[in-house]
Amino acid sequence: MRLDKYLKVSRLIKRRTVANEACDNGRVTVNGRIARASLDVRVGDEIIISFGNRETKVEVLAVEETVHKNDAAQMYRFL
Repeated sequence: MRLDKYLKVSRLIKRRTVANEACDNGRVTVNGRIARASLDVRVGDEIIISFGNRETKVEVLAVEETVHKNDAAQMYRFL
């Protein structure tokens, strides 16, 4: 699954366009490398999202095309 879609489906970022812009601006890293929106996300990847002075670090636990709002938090684990 594409990184921008994963960020939207997992509810880490609310809209896919915002996720795409964050990737384009170099605010998202996967496994220590700045990631493009088209990067394929796999289970076990470590994603770091930087917004201002706040940083969110998560590990990918599941990759699913669609998920209910209540189950979205089970797709990742905060580190």
